[in-house]
Amino acid sequence: MYDAVIAGGGPAGMAAGLTLGRMHRTVLLIDAGQGRNARAENVHNFLTRDGTPPAELRELGRAELASYPTVQARTDTVAGAGTTADGFRLELAGGGTVDARRLLLATGLADELPGPRGVDALWGRSAFHCPYCHGYECTGRRVAVLGADAARVRLALQLSRFAAEVTLCTGGGPLGPEARATLTANGVGVRCEPVARLEGTDGRLERIAFEGGPPLAGDAVFVVNVPRRRSDLADRLGCGSFADGCVEVDEFGRTGVPGVYAAGDMARRATMPMPMSAVVWAAASGMLAGAVIDQDLVGADFGLPDPFARARG
Repeated sequence: MYDAVIAGGGPAGMAAGLTLGRMHRTVLLIDAGQGRNARAENVHNFLTRDGTPPAELRELGRAELASYPTVQARTDTVAGAGTTADGFRLELAGGGTVDARRLLLATGLADELPGPRGVDALWGRSAFHCPYCHGYECTGRRVAVLGADAARVRLALQLSRFAAEVTLCTGGGPLGPEARATLTANGVGVRCEPVARLEGTDGRLERIAFEGGPPLAGDAVFVVNVPRRRSDLADRLGCGSFADGCVEVDEFGRTGVPGVYAAGDMARRATMPMPMSAVVWAAASGMLAGAVIDQDLVGADFGLPDPFARARG
């Protein structure tokens, strides 16, 4: 029986594995190698690793974990999970089962792209969703923001501080006079025609074609993405979740199911209004979850009180 099994080997899962490995905990990290940011050219906003390709970051993490003898990594997927008298039994897609005293869910999110046509070919290279991951690279460039709600207006204004040109493309959606006036006053253009498609070459946006009117030349576009959880393990185990699909955790990464933790972009607290997509944040949440799991096991092994009991209550 492992002290902990970690489902998911991205930044959150690897950081938890590192933390537990340093405490000589027996850990099995199970990962299918399908990172959310695999199509991005570089990871950004990660101190000492800014500009590192996602695949290289994973390789560095796996190499560090390999130096800890109690940590094992396996390429597989957790197909099912259930409770036992001592913890959890996990069914692996590749066959067989493994037992663990504690379970960390770090399988992450995947992005669904509802449109427009052509966005998939540009995703991660010139079509983005997060200004903190890719906004700086738009400095001095022509940027479009698709959508018409308050969040998209806010994003367009945010990018206007350093992009050469910013245009809000409402896609035919309504835009109130106050929002339009604010955009205009800050030099943000507005196009209201429905967007037909995004056009580009080798992942690089060149222009946005509309159903009517001339095309809009551009270098980058921020689109609406719909994140979804890669795994339904949390639902099978009875963990609570939000309408956006994220697993609900407390400030220590604990779900509502004893012994089950969650970290990374698939987990958030009720006070966080949206999923956090930053790689550095995922790693930090994994490190915290790993430390709390270790403390949970210390309490179980030595009959000590839970140091986080007051926070849970």
